[in-house]
Amino acid sequence: MAEDTDALVAMERILSPHCRVTRMSGGALIADWRRTRFLGMATADIQKFADGGPEERAELATALLRAGCATARRKEHSDVEVGLWLRGVQLLIRTIGFGRVLRLLSVAAPDYTRADPAAAADVAPLKCAVQSQGRRSWFVNDDCKAEAVTAFVLLRRRGLSAVLHVGVREHPFALHAWTSSADVCIPDADPRGHTFTPVLSINGGGR
Repeated sequence: MAEDTDALVAMERILSPHCRVTRMSGGALIADWRRTRFLGMATADIQKFADGGPEERAELATALLRAGCATARRKEHSDVEVGLWLRGVQLLIRTIGFGRVLRLLSVAAPDYTRADPAAAADVAPLKCAVQSQGRRSWFVNDDCKAEAVTAFVLLRRRGLSAVLHVGVREHPFALHAWTSSADVCIPDADPRGHTFTPVLSINGGGR
């Protein structure tokens, strides 16, 4: 019973949020509520998600993608792309202000679509790229607002969940912005050991 549950959990991680899995006597039933369709899977196929090799999992994942029940993972952004996004976000912040940029997130950073949660291994490379590009660019100059917004947008566009925070410190007064995903903060939530209390958190497309 525990093995069956683990197999179902492993399969649910790659399904789109609008799909639900129900255990059946001969396997499982995937309900696609967006298209009002149902897809049956045999017990042996479901078990491959928990115990199968990479090739077997890839074959089953491809079948689910073709059926419209799974969302493909977007590739990681290159350092060049991250740098371009950083400079573009910084220019936008300087032009229209940070508050108005936050209002545009519903357009630039749609709600995440992957059913499986983000993992630290997915987020850590982006953190390195964002901070590296932020330090190299005199225009960005390691600005936390540009880094946080860039990380939030790029994570969302890859289908990963993320939350953008704006925090405040009273003594001495200071504001700080960061994006958190899979317990990874971009940039650090407590730069130089200073703790900031979140006063605004955006966990959806501009909400």
